[in-house]
Amino acid sequence: VQLQASGGGLVQAGGSLRLSCAVYGIAFDDYAVGWFRQRPGQEREGISCINKHDGFTYMEHSVKGRFTISSDNARNTVYLQMNSLKVEDTAVYHCAARSSSWSSNQANDYDYWGQGTQVTVSS
Repeated sequence: VQLQASGGGLVQAGGSLRLSCAVYGIAFDDYAVGWFRQRPGQEREGISCINKHDGFTYMEHSVKGRFTISSDNARNTVYLQMNSLKVEDTAVYHCAARSSSWSSNQANDYDYWGQGTQVTVSS
């Protein structure tokens, strides 16, 4: 199983980025996917996740209303659309998959991790 995260970069505050997480090697509909980020000097935090079987999504309160998670089953890819970015959103963003239909915002619940993509928001 491999996860490949992409789409990070440098953007000004107020701008947008779309992260992609391509999942290879699993029966995609049987898995849940989450997005996590690790800001400098801080622990990894769960910010969003999606249930594949029913489309239920979770957004952490600091990104709710600005970020949106979605999935494309045909492409085995999950997206994180990030709008109205703030300097405090600067972090390495990781996607992860777990062998359950039910998603979670806890990193320990995930079995497979991508390599991370850097998001830097300048003021």
